[in-house]
Amino acid sequence: QVQLVESGGGLVQAGGSLRLSCAASGNTTMWFAMAWFRQAPGKAREFVSAIKWSDDEVTYYTDSVKGRFTISTDDTKNTLHLQMNSLKPEDTARYYCAAAMAWILPTDENEYIHWGQGTQVTVSS
Repeated sequence: QVQLVESGGGLVQAGGSLRLSCAASGNTTMWFAMAWFRQAPGKAREFVSAIKWSDDEVTYYTDSVKGRFTISTDDTKNTLHLQMNSLKPEDTARYYCAAAMAWILPTDENEYIHWGQGTQVTVSS
């Protein structure tokens, strides 16, 4: 059974940094890609970043986080990370990791079939 567990969220002041992690367990051999999405209160869930599981060089970012966030995986390919720097109050949201078996549109949440429970990130001004 596949399980994704996020960690690393918290409260941080604007300009600060956080590093989110997503531990994957179960059969991940067929995974094609992983991603981070976020959802702020009262808003729809939105794409943040994605990475191709077999090639760390293939990454995608939403425009609002480019240059501030970095997605990566560890050498064992069992953990996904999101390094978040220069955080802004508008980054406040619950962050979810997700896994996809294939990609047509990496930013589309419907591509992702496994989801974690999320970790809360709150950025104070």
